Amino acid sequence: MRRQETTANLRRMVLGGIVLVLVQAGIGMVVNLDVSIPDHHPGAHPSNYFGGSFHSVAWAVAHGGLALAVHVSLGLALIVMVIAIAIRALRIANRAIGAWSTLAGCLVIGAAFNGASFLDFNKDINSLIMALLALSAVESYSAALFQLGSTTQERVALHKPDSREVAEVI
Repeated sequence: MRRQETTANLRRMVLGGIVLVLVQAGIGMVVNLDVSIPDHHPGAHPSNYFGGSFHSVAWAVAHGGLALAVHVSLGLALIVMVIAIAIRALRIANRAIGAWSTLAGCLVIGAAFNGASFLDFNKDINSLIMALLALSAVESYSAALFQLGSTTQERVALHKPDSREVAEVI
């Protein structure tokens, strides 16, 4: 694959990451307003965080209501996506784009951990931290997208001028 195509594909992946994080944040607002997490469910108040969180996430998908199930399922898919974006950016882009993409991925994963903590302990601070991390991930992806801005060669390759436009430039 040519360099321009690879960069364009990464640009689309980063834009997709931005859109999905924003959609996820919107669904999270709906969950925050309309869903109440019971104090006692599988995984609630665990002595082992990872084991309890696994059970809380499984409970949320299976029994947590539609909005919560969609929010959790999209969050799990988003984790896979942000890892793929970070790996792709580190392989094909400059250091800054790789760093911004990796930071965004870490922020999304941090938001997911706070989502699991919210399911486990039902503390509002976890919901706030989850939202702030998601919005920070959008900013990081935006910085990567800005740095991925199309080059002059890509614009020329995408727009083949006709003879009149060439004559105007000359």
